[in-house]
Amino acid sequence: MRIPFIGLLLLLSVAAFSPARAQSDSQRIHRLLTDQVDAWNRGDIEGFMKGYWNSDSTEFVSGGALVRGYREVLARYHKSYDTREKMGRLEFDELVVRKISAAAAIATGIWRLYRATDQPWGRFTLVIEKKPEGWRITHDHTSSATK
Repeated sequence: MRIPFIGLLLLLSVAAFSPARAQSDSQRIHRLLTDQVDAWNRGDIEGFMKGYWNSDSTEFVSGGALVRGYREVLARYHKSYDTREKMGRLEFDELVVRKISAAAAIATGIWRLYRATDQPWGRFTLVIEKKPEGWRITHDHTSSATK
């Protein structure tokens, strides 16, 4: 059976833009967070920060303190995790992503660091927004567990 050229183009176009092939927003957000974990575990804080919106409006809240601005959040990470030993190995557990609009989602989960001397952990809530450059964290509220 021969398919006319125009028919072949139509079939290829449908296959290329098939919803089954397209990555969902939820999958893109999960990928963003997985990429952050991978960067962290390579010791790459700048790579980890690619998940955050590069804006003066980006916020990070932890331990009662608010840090506002991408550069300030990056500086906080560099100060708190200035050695590979302090960074340890990061894992996210119980990750749940809830889209709240076409351009916004909330992600919650547990973060864990595995280090030679301790294993701190806590919970996080992230506001993730669709920006021209893709999905980015605009607000991060992270807590540390006491036990």
